[in-house]
Amino acid sequence: VQLQACGGGLVQAGGSLRLSCAASGFTFSSHALGWFRQAPGKEREFVAAISWSGGTTDYIDSVKGRFTISRDNINNTCYLQMNSLKPEDTAVYYCAATYGQSKTTRRLSQYPYWGQGTEVTVSS
Repeated sequence: VQLQACGGGLVQAGGSLRLSCAASGFTFSSHALGWFRQAPGKEREFVAAISWSGGTTDYIDSVKGRFTISRDNINNTCYLQMNSLKPEDTAVYYCAATYGQSKTTRRLSQYPYWGQGTEVTVSS
């Protein structure tokens, strides 16, 4: 199983970025996916999740209305569209895949597969 995240970068507050996560090595369309982030000196935290079909999504309160998670089960890719970015969104962002879990979950322990992370820096 491989997950490769990309799309991070440096952006000014109020700007936008779109993260992508390309997956291979497993039946992508059968499993829920998630995005997590880890800021310097902090624990990794849940950001967003999407069910196997894309029909259900979940977000932490601080990104609701600004971030959108989506997936393309034909091209085995997951996306995180981030708008109205704030300095507090600065972190390394990780995509992750569950196994045997079709519904969304916030529990880090239910994600056995992780990408390498892509860094997002939002300047004020």
